[in-house]
Amino acid sequence: MEHRVRCQWVPLDKDYYVAYHDQEWGVQIHDDRQLFELLVLEGAQAGLSWDTVLRKREGYRRAFAHFDPQEVARFDAEKALALQLDPAIVRNRLKIASAIRNARVFLALQEEFGSFARFLWGFVDHQPKINHWRTLAELPATSVESDRIAKELKKRGMNFVGSTIIYAYMQSAGLVMDHTVDCFRYQELVG
Repeated sequence: MEHRVRCQWVPLDKDYYVAYHDQEWGVQIHDDRQLFELLVLEGAQAGLSWDTVLRKREGYRRAFAHFDPQEVARFDAEKALALQLDPAIVRNRLKIASAIRNARVFLALQEEFGSFARFLWGFVDHQPKINHWRTLAELPATSVESDRIAKELKKRGMNFVGSTIIYAYMQSAGLVMDHTVDCFRYQELVG
């Protein structure tokens, strides 16, 4: 197998993690369902490792109606309680309730802006911010844009959307390019 230089945070002994880095992380997402999936997963990750969430991703897809925000918004207290018993996901009561509440806010933003993507990408003038980091230590945990997005989402009623979570969300959804310049994906995505 050919050796490729990757971002330093990628554990090379975990194929699913390498695949996530190589195929998904930093790719621009404009599809609302994919954006909702990442929003739920990033919120679930709070206080945990991304590895934990990636390993439970298929369980989340099943438990959260393949991330259909309309379906999730209709989850009731009984469904939320059942999710707390599902070992295929992070069984945190507050994170489950947040995903349901966030789905309702997500739908309201779709209604107001025509799509959640239009709302979200508006914070970066509909163009990804291209960074030129040389080392992992240079990557920030937040940005002015993540502060603004987090503040707006909280104001509208979302939870588990602090600036650090939102910055990670921006990285994964391609709103910011944070592959380091030596990573093979940097050249592929920036061109």
